[in-house]
Amino acid sequence: MSWIKPPIKPVRTVDVAKPETVHLDNGVPVFLIDSGTEDIERIEFSYDAGSIHEKIHLTASTTNLMLTEGSEKYTPGMINRLIDTWSAAFNLSPERDRAGLVVFFLNRYSVKVLDIISEILLHPVFPEKELAVLMKKRYNRFLVNMERVSFLASEAFFEMIFGGKHPYGIMTSEKDYTIKDSSELRNFHSAFYRPENLAIFVSGKITNNIVPLLNRHFGQGKNQIERNYPLPGLPEGIRIRSRRIEKKDALQSALRIGSASINKKHSDYHGLKVLNVILGGYFGSRLMKNIREEKGYTYGIGSSLVSLRQSGYFSISAEVSNLFTQNAIDEIYREIKRLQTDTVRKAELTVVRNYMMGELMRTFDGPFATAESFRAAWEFGFDTEYYKKYAETIMSIRADELQALANKYLDINNMCEVVAG
Repeated sequence: MSWIKPPIKPVRTVDVAKPETVHLDNGVPVFLIDSGTEDIERIEFSYDAGSIHEKIHLTASTTNLMLTEGSEKYTPGMINRLIDTWSAAFNLSPERDRAGLVVFFLNRYSVKVLDIISEILLHPVFPEKELAVLMKKRYNRFLVNMERVSFLASEAFFEMIFGGKHPYGIMTSEKDYTIKDSSELRNFHSAFYRPENLAIFVSGKITNNIVPLLNRHFGQGKNQIERNYPLPGLPEGIRIRSRRIEKKDALQSALRIGSASINKKHSDYHGLKVLNVILGGYFGSRLMKNIREEKGYTYGIGSSLVSLRQSGYFSISAEVSNLFTQNAIDEIYREIKRLQTDTVRKAELTVVRNYMMGELMRTFDGPFATAESFRAAWEFGFDTEYYKKYAETIMSIRADELQALANKYLDINNMCEVVAG
């Protein structure tokens, strides 16, 4: 029997349906992505309650992590037992810009599960005993991280590019784990876990009772007086461009090289994402081929472009043998300069286009992934059209445009360099 190879059909564009949007009685937006085949739903409750709003470091993340440690109706043990009983699973999500909770559950248990989730999100009590246990765990984890050169390098890197006074750049220290009472958490929860700060994303095989249930639990309590919590000033990096952190007995050195950058709202962002993939954004990137495969300085190296509410950042990360630290740094800068002086060849750009289009399609593989991708665009004021324009940039951007972006955004003289080891 002879086998016929199926034809290869490259992906040229993406066409993602927009979620259905409804509003609860108090104005909370609910985005519905109804495309599941199994009787499972995913709901993400996303609040404008990230660390960008905190006055005391770790307040936002601690508030979020304490939500499941007891409510007005349920003790921590009861919450865990009920979640297990009703076959649900949840993840807390403290982030720089937002925070919330994601819950997965079987459709037939939606009434029970949403009763528990509403208690967790709306009526936490922040018990002192559980707070002490949580902070001890976080402190012990911090001590372990302080022995890792990658952690030391990352902390210093963010302080350098955003500044030590901005929430994006504050370095964590031992004193940050000495929260002694829960008043600060209650105040933060009262201020930011409010209806006007909430958006809800529902995905999976959605049942007809979900929106009424959400309205019953989360559609009340609209404020009559609009509250305004000003954001901190824009992040400003510190003047130091190079930092060395000594870590005795470290077998490797952790490298972080990069700078503050643009976010998704900027018209150059999509093109810069393509440039980042070429440099270090996938396994076949230039950094991987040079520094890992040809030179053998590291097991892995990569670059990333991350979008934040008030900024963004570009970073190159690697852990290298102490013997080759400077060699690796020199090669990183050499690869950046190559992007600035030489245009990308057609064959390489074709490979990158195919890779990026495949990865883009994967971000919409099923209703849960689609919900995550939509939320990532919604945060910056976009809908699914954002990804259509992204795909158009991937397929149409020219080599000379990439070279211009490299010269505009990858200025070696403005990059911060951290070596911990």
